[in-house]
Amino acid sequence: MSVIAEKPRNDSAVRVIPTGKPVGATIEGVDLASLSDAQFEAIFDAWMKHNVLRFRGQELTKEQLQAFSARFGELDRAPINIKGEPWIEGYPNIAVMSNIIQDGQPMGSLGYGEAVWHTDMSYIEVTPSAALLYSLEVTREGGETGFISMYDAYETLPEDLKQAIQGKEIKHDASHNSAGELRKGFKAVDDPREAPGALHPIVVRHPVTQRKALYLGRRPRGYIVGLSLEESEALLDRLWAHATDESKSWWQKWNVGDLLMWDNRCVMHKRTAFDPKERRFMLRTQIKGSKPQA
Repeated sequence: MSVIAEKPRNDSAVRVIPTGKPVGATIEGVDLASLSDAQFEAIFDAWMKHNVLRFRGQELTKEQLQAFSARFGELDRAPINIKGEPWIEGYPNIAVMSNIIQDGQPMGSLGYGEAVWHTDMSYIEVTPSAALLYSLEVTREGGETGFISMYDAYETLPEDLKQAIQGKEIKHDASHNSAGELRKGFKAVDDPREAPGALHPIVVRHPVTQRKALYLGRRPRGYIVGLSLEESEALLDRLWAHATDESKSWWQKWNVGDLLMWDNRCVMHKRTAFDPKERRFMLRTQIKGSKPQA
């Protein structure tokens, strides 16, 4: 598939370069630290169309990262660290994603292992609308981030699968993170029907675009409400096999100064593992959303 840059608006210098996949575009011609209103409008429109945006070569302070993020909605507080404090003192809305150990303590979360395909925080009632990830230190190999469109996943579903999931909900496990680690304060369960977590429709409607998307969350310990465990597992296996067709995925190879933002309501993402001896340090912000609706 040929990739052709979209014609920029007359009122901005924004250049939108689609990836050629069902998801993703690179944005050029902007400094995120000093955007005009017209440039922001063009970026927002591109985000609604392509769902994942990449900005190369950005130099942002923590304040500038927060200010750009907040243009998309109210910021969520970042998860606290193992000491019960913000990852960065004075910046409770910024999370650190890192494998670096300093003075015997991790500087951030998620480490160096693989993170499976997932939607951020689908296990809570009111889920985030978006996340932004800004790279300050990157690995030479590994640590790539992949994205896949849940619009496309729904729109290309076989008709029998569309009928099978109509009106159904998934229970999203809250006890484990996307790296498969048991969260502090939770106990492991063998039966996904007994796992804690929110219920959400399998098919949701995006509140801005009104397009329908699959909403699967994470595969481990998912459960389709109202089915036997065997029926739920079989149907989830079919849905996930279809939704995570990696021939349709787009992958980000990170450079220092890259900023990625994604629409958590209509894409899933994952991360590959990397050498724990290499350093990775990224800042992450998250935008408050709403409860997913059919």
